[in-house]
Amino acid sequence: MWKQVKKIGLVAAAGVMVVPLAGGVSTAKAASLAKNQTFKMMVPTELTSMDNSKTTDLYAATIQNNTGEGLYRLTSKNKAVPALAKSVVKSTNNGLQYTFHLRHSKWSNGTPVTAQDFVYSWQRTVTPKTSSQYAFLFEGIKNAAAIADGKKQPSELGVKAIDDYTLQVTMEKPVPYFDLLMANPTFFPQNKKVVEKYGSEYGTTSAKQVYNGPFKLTKWNGTNLKWTLVKNKDYWDKRKVKLNKIQYQTVKDPSTALNLYQSGDLDDVTLSSEMAKQSANNKDKVIRKMASTFYLEYNQKKIPAFKNKKIRQAISLTINRQKLAKDVLSDGSTAAKGYVPEGLANDPKNGKDFSAEAQGAAEKAAVAYNMKKAKKLWAEGKKEVGIKKLNVELMGDDKDSSKKILEYMQNSMEKLPGLKVTNQNLPFKTRLSRSVDGKFDMVMTAWNGDFGDPITFMDLLTSTNSYNNGKWRNASYDKNVSASKNANAANPDARWQNLLDAENTLMTEQGVAPVYQQNEFHLVNSKVKGIVYHQTGASYDYKTTYIAK
Repeated sequence: MWKQVKKIGLVAAAGVMVVPLAGGVSTAKAASLAKNQTFKMMVPTELTSMDNSKTTDLYAATIQNNTGEGLYRLTSKNKAVPALAKSVVKSTNNGLQYTFHLRHSKWSNGTPVTAQDFVYSWQRTVTPKTSSQYAFLFEGIKNAAAIADGKKQPSELGVKAIDDYTLQVTMEKPVPYFDLLMANPTFFPQNKKVVEKYGSEYGTTSAKQVYNGPFKLTKWNGTNLKWTLVKNKDYWDKRKVKLNKIQYQTVKDPSTALNLYQSGDLDDVTLSSEMAKQSANNKDKVIRKMASTFYLEYNQKKIPAFKNKKIRQAISLTINRQKLAKDVLSDGSTAAKGYVPEGLANDPKNGKDFSAEAQGAAEKAAVAYNMKKAKKLWAEGKKEVGIKKLNVELMGDDKDSSKKILEYMQNSMEKLPGLKVTNQNLPFKTRLSRSVDGKFDMVMTAWNGDFGDPITFMDLLTSTNSYNNGKWRNASYDKNVSASKNANAANPDARWQNLLDAENTLMTEQGVAPVYQQNEFHLVNSKVKGIVYHQTGASYDYKTTYIAK
């Protein structure tokens, strides 16, 4: 859940909503169902991939969540419950071994889903040659980190097929959120024969993949802007699936989205800026709160000046986040208070929100607007670096809202004497690939929490994480994140303090500049019932969605 960059979360503190507030399929009598069970919706970007070892964005994760299934699935209350796993037994080995007994289920090509499909998928994701940016999520499973570092073979991963329908997982340390990870598409099974048949083209079109979830993906050739999910007749729990089709189309312009909704061509649209303002009193309005932070990332490897703390601080201080959220976005999004968003997770001791507890002087100063201080730090930073001017490109998506955000930030930043900013708006897929390859100066990127724990954000900016595209490094930050996952993994209070300390370091050093916390303004057809929406991870689950009469 993926990088939006994502997104892909999941404790009760993270929150979930079912929209609209009508009951799910369990309360939907056949007589209450419309004859045409087709749900028509938009996404703001193209589909990137259906290879769950390689995808990183929340849109692809949502498609995978509806066309695939893992050991667990999340309920409408964000609780991880057995899905392909019929039951789970934690061993007496200090809770470090799990045995999953699998249901008998099928892939969409008719072959059985077995324990070996999980073994193959997990080994494929952690092996270095796959270049999965999500391999770090497997840390805690025996030998996962060593395999990712090339020190052990994939076959040594702590996952074993006892027989066709019994899967055993051996841990090397406690992972407090392990059950939540099992609902993440990264941990879904993969059909080895299909992967090997298509090789590098696996998951690049709807036909070069097989599915074991509520729906199958069709009509996607890898680049087109429309595709369809159809009900999967081979899904083990198909009796609960009421929709026959989910028709997707990519719509980047909010005015076009609004027109399509008003004409009945779409049932669910995302609006921003002026279109959201115009629809503020619409009875179909739904504000979906997200555990998602949009932030500015500086490429310290490409632009040496960005290694200077004062340079980074100065740029951040030029951004009036309150004004940007209110006047530029106008979609319910709020100014970022820090890197970890509000509503993600709560202190295990007192229940207080992580973001609120992290609101010390350093955090507040890091997201403040202060042009006078910005110019002072900018002058000092330039002198320390030995430059008089700096020309950089600011990269972002080509959506309407992204263009407006970059224009606003460009105008703000160029108030610093000698700073010239050129905006570069690219298709989502291109922006992602260039970020990964380090082909940027500055980039407006985002992260949507994979599960309801601060580590889903903090992990990204450690020195060795593949998502740390800007290559910021800090020993104290790395030390605290590591302690939260290792020495203090079984000590909730100490672990929480490690994460608070890491957030403080990140904000003090301005490793990245948090800009806003995304919320989405939707219009949803009132006849669409039972959409399950999660603030973190794969955002949408349409298994229980239906169209009422």
